[in-house]
Amino acid sequence: MSLSTEFDYEGVLKNCAQGDRAALMQLYHHEATRLLTVVMRILKNRPLSEDVVHDAFIKIWQNAHSYHEELGSARGWLYTLTRNLALNALKHSNRQVLAEPDFLLDLCDNQVLASEEQLDDIAELATDPLAQSSLLTCLEYLAPERKLCILHAYVDGYTQDEIATLLNKPLGTVKSWIKRSLNALKECLQ
Repeated sequence: MSLSTEFDYEGVLKNCAQGDRAALMQLYHHEATRLLTVVMRILKNRPLSEDVVHDAFIKIWQNAHSYHEELGSARGWLYTLTRNLALNALKHSNRQVLAEPDFLLDLCDNQVLASEEQLDDIAELATDPLAQSSLLTCLEYLAPERKLCILHAYVDGYTQDEIATLLNKPLGTVKSWIKRSLNALKECLQ
């Protein structure tokens, strides 16, 4: 059984929405380290990443009432909120993270990709070694440029426009590669 099914994210968020500070602390102790990992992969700056995670928990506390179960899982909501704050921080920090394509390929080969937090299935990878191994295997089936698009989007947090510029490819091509690659990964993981 994975951590995401053992921990009652929905219940904790409902308690946060009712002003239960202990619920927020429980959520913080359960997810802060993983959220920090996600943010650090985007920002590549620990102090700034810690600030973003702190801000994320403030926003979670203030907006827990806006979470609606029918729109997706609570864990997915947490990761999406945090990732969006990290991307905003990256945009407003006026610094560009430059990563060579070979570095990204090495990252895929040598590290666990726990930063695919936007979707529930992918967020669960952070705690499931078998799923991580399966994702890495499935990524190997993608063509190198398509693999780079996925890594730039979900590891580095680049926008599709930034990826198109970085790879010197038309925006439509990058969008198509990302969409097809995500479908291929989903199919492979099933």
